[in-house]
Amino acid sequence: MTVPSGGLLPGTRRALLHRLAVGQVEGRTPSLVGAVVRAGELVWADGRSMIDGHSPDADVQYRIGSITKTFVAVQVMRLRDEGALDLADPLERHLPAATTTTGAEAGTGAGVGSLTIAQLLGHTSGLASEPPGPWWERTPGTLRPQLGDVLGAPSVRHPAGRRFHYSNPGFALLGALVSRLRGQPWGEVLRQEVLAPLGLTRTTLTPQPPHAGGFAVHPWADVMLPEPLEDTGVMAPAGQLWSTAADLSRWAAFLARGADDVLSADTLAEMRQPSSGPDGADGWTTGYGLGLHLRRQDGQVLYGHDGSMPGFLASLLVSPRDDLAAVVLANATAGPEAALIGADLIRIVAEHEPRIPEPWRPLAAADPELLALTGLWHWGPAPHLLHLRADRGLELVPQGGTGRGARFRAEPDGTWTGLDDYYAGETLRVVRTPDGTASQLDIGTFVFTRAPYDPASDTPGGVDPGGWQTY
Repeated sequence: MTVPSGGLLPGTRRALLHRLAVGQVEGRTPSLVGAVVRAGELVWADGRSMIDGHSPDADVQYRIGSITKTFVAVQVMRLRDEGALDLADPLERHLPAATTTTGAEAGTGAGVGSLTIAQLLGHTSGLASEPPGPWWERTPGTLRPQLGDVLGAPSVRHPAGRRFHYSNPGFALLGALVSRLRGQPWGEVLRQEVLAPLGLTRTTLTPQPPHAGGFAVHPWADVMLPEPLEDTGVMAPAGQLWSTAADLSRWAAFLARGADDVLSADTLAEMRQPSSGPDGADGWTTGYGLGLHLRRQDGQVLYGHDGSMPGFLASLLVSPRDDLAAVVLANATAGPEAALIGADLIRIVAEHEPRIPEPWRPLAAADPELLALTGLWHWGPAPHLLHLRADRGLELVPQGGTGRGARFRAEPDGTWTGLDDYYAGETLRVVRTPDGTASQLDIGTFVFTRAPYDPASDTPGGVDPGGWQTY
């Protein structure tokens, strides 16, 4: 895999290599590969190895563990967008309790059928974290031949929808759901509908040369132990895939931008919204959307996923603010902090070569009625400024540090739909006087007026006719 030599400045490339080298030494990993994507293109990739004069390149396969879950989530969201399912559907509507991926009879665990697809995608189903029996990642899938074998008793450990509880069996169920609705094995559906259209020819269920071997490194001695490479069977959707830094860079670009023949950018943006946890509360550091990890670092939210399997660690992170992404792959069971290294690769590029903003450009045209809406509005006594944006969009910006702001998308019926935070999904409509003058903005019953508590407006609860007074 050839990476454009002119993609980044020499000083930036050296800083990235230094971070990768430090990660390989401090993590005591046999090999480590890193890659950076900028504006959707792979601009840097390099590797470090325990072997003098040799380093893996961006075409060497590593096992990517739970990054596999991002692929499963995209498959499920494709089905949703096609109308084949709703995220609020209970699993049993599409995957009856007595049905497995092979069509044999086997129960899927008490209470599992009532769990919703959204709960499984966001790890809020309450399902157990791991399947019963020996460590599934280190034993053959033949020990769990049926879907019901991945669920113990009790299968559900927490009330559904109440808390985040990571569940590998939950994604085994989602993979079986995809297989049932498509009528083909999960891996074949993935190849046809996702991997092939995106050109991910080096992302496979089983390793294809050249690939790294997986190792455990002794904690107190510089010696290694080979890890087994097992086919996990029905648990495959939880962490089976192998991939390369080059393929995962393409995947990161897709997660950032979407692709018309796979999944839209709007649906991918929906997947990045927190499905549980703080949802914007101060102080949070990690969260989870629909098949995507969320990580707050350096004043921004990164999204993607980490992965681990015996002998391997992986991380994929995307920074929307900087239009950057990073991939890190290692062949060690423990040691290197793949996610931290990936976040540092993004930070290094952002600091050395900050994103050049697009130039300001005026609107091609402005509707006089919309232009008349702009300016100062008040929610009660709190001032806000309304701005006109592209495509007839509006943006409400609180002044003085109080109030709620949001962007609004124009709708064909003359209303606007909120895109951010509290007002996300809420409708903004303009209330006009008989002569057509805009007198109020109504956002889900929150009324904004031109003057603070304007006595001429129909304010809920009424306004003292004496107006503002001193005492």
